[in-house]
Order: sequence, then structure tokens, then C-alpha cells
Amino acid sequence: MKFNHSNIKKSKFFLDKGHCVAIPTETVYGLAASAYSNRAVKKIYKLKKRPKYNPSIVHYSNLEQLKNDCILNKNFFVLYKKFCPGPITFILKLKKNSKISKYVTNNKKTLAIRFPKHALVRKLLKKLKYPLAAPSANISTKISPVSKEDVIDEFGKKIKFILDGGRSSIGLESTIVSLIKKPQILRLGGIEISKINRALKINLKFNKKRKKIITPGQGKTHYSPGIPIRLNIKRPKLDEAFILIKKRKSSAKNFYYLSKKKNLKEAAKKLYKTLRMIKKDNFKSIAVEKIPNIGFGEAINDRLIRASKF
Repeated sequence: MKFNHSNIKKSKFFLDKGHCVAIPTETVYGLAASAYSNRAVKKIYKLKKRPKYNPSIVHYSNLEQLKNDCILNKNFFVLYKKFCPGPITFILKLKKNSKISKYVTNNKKTLAIRFPKHALVRKLLKKLKYPLAAPSANISTKISPVSKEDVIDEFGKKIKFILDGGRSSIGLESTIVSLIKKPQILRLGGIEISKINRALKINLKFNKKRKKIITPGQGKTHYSPGIPIRLNIKRPKLDEAFILIKKRKSSAKNFYYLSKKKNLKEAAKKLYKTLRMIKKDNFKSIAVEKIPNIGFGEAINDRLIRASKF
């Protein structure tokens, strides 16, 4: 897709004025505003109807910019060199003199940060004098957007501008790694845990039972299309949409394939688009066949479990 780079100037104009702009990333679209402005960040939370206790991820252009706000450590540099820019978010200690808005962190002494890979948003970040707070561009607890059209579905004309960067190439949020004290996986996402473990030479596992919300994506209810979802189903009800990851002989109209050959990476990329499509097709409930709980399948299952608790 060829990008209209004049739209970067429009995005910068609105962001400099303290407004929110929807931005593309390789994971999902984000609802962005200056992370240094209390007024701008408050607009994000109001638009998303996001609880104040839920912190936001801040997107940076480069390491020098990040050094103004966070304390970096050995594990960070190992993972940064291996995966950045890319779909990984780090929880780091916030510096006392950081300009980051207290509304981004909910007054916490830590910050979630990442370096997005999408070429268009990287060009935008390089033109700004501040990093961007940018949680996903959807109403809180609802399906994350992976295209400009999805953002319009969520907000209509309530956002000043949408920077159109085409469809998100990964289609699933970033993996979140806390690097405060011992490394921990706080959210499954665009990078498999096995790759992080190889890089750090340790054996991290995802803790599903964490009660305290210290980073995005930890809410009990999230990623929901707003209709009931049943998991690990062999046969759907007659009036129910059926999500599959392997091709079946039947060509029933209620069958929706995340993948035809059980490709879990492809399935992850198509998950949100499929959930949104099913809702638009006016189904009242969704059945999902059993998805292997390995690699990207673990991230898909995490999203579906949270989506089923609407």
C-alpha cells in the first residue's frame, strides 16, 4: 500500500494542538496523544471510556528519547536489540524528572513503552517532540481495530484524524514484558514467549491469575464483540457463528475460518477482523472450535477467554 505522507503533517498538526489521532501500528490501531500532556491524555480516556486505573502504552521513536523518561537495564537492551522496532512492550522504572503525564501511568512509578515497527507511524514519531500515549483505538473492553474502517466503526467522527496505514500486519497486540526486578510476561501477543526466553536464556511463563492490573490487556473482560462466545466447541448451534482454524468439507454460511491449515500466526492476524465481521452479520452468539494452546494459539485463547466474559 502506498502511503499519503502529507497525512503525517495533518496528524502532527492535530497532535501538537493537544487532540487525539488514530495511528496505525503493526499490531493494532492506537488512539494517540502527547504522553507529556495531561489534557491530551485525558481526552484518550474520555473517548475510549477507559478506566483511569488502566495505564497506557507510550510509543517512542528512539532510545535517546526514551532515556529522558525511563531507567534502562541489561535485559531491556538484550530484548531491544533482538526485537525492536516490533510488537513487544516493556515495563520500565520511570525517572523522577520524567515529563510523562500522571494520567498515562495512573500515578505509578513504572511505564509501559514500545517502539512500533509500522513505517508510517515511525515517520510521524520522528517529527514529534514528545512520545505518544496510544492504547488501542476502540471503546474500552471492545474489539481492537486493525484498519481505518474499524476505527470509524468505533468512534465515527469523534476523532479529529485517522492516519490510514492499511491493515495491521500482525493484528494482535504487543507482548508485554515487565523488566522491573525479575522479567515477567504480563500479556501475550505479537512475539511468542519462546523467542523471549531464548533471547534472555530463561524460562518465563504467562501468569493468568494476576489480579492487580498494572498494564493494558489484564482486564477480566476485554476484546469483546458484545455477544456470547462459547469455547472448545465441536458442533455449533444452528443459529450460531462457528469459528474454525482448519478447513472442513462443509461450506456452511455460519463457518468463519481464521485459517484453513491450522496456521496459528495467520489465525491470530484474522481474529479481531473475524469477530467484528460476525457481529456485523447479525449473529447473536459465537462458538469456537478448540485452538491448540501453543505459540500464537496461547495468545488467541487468552483473547477469546476475556472476550467471552462480556
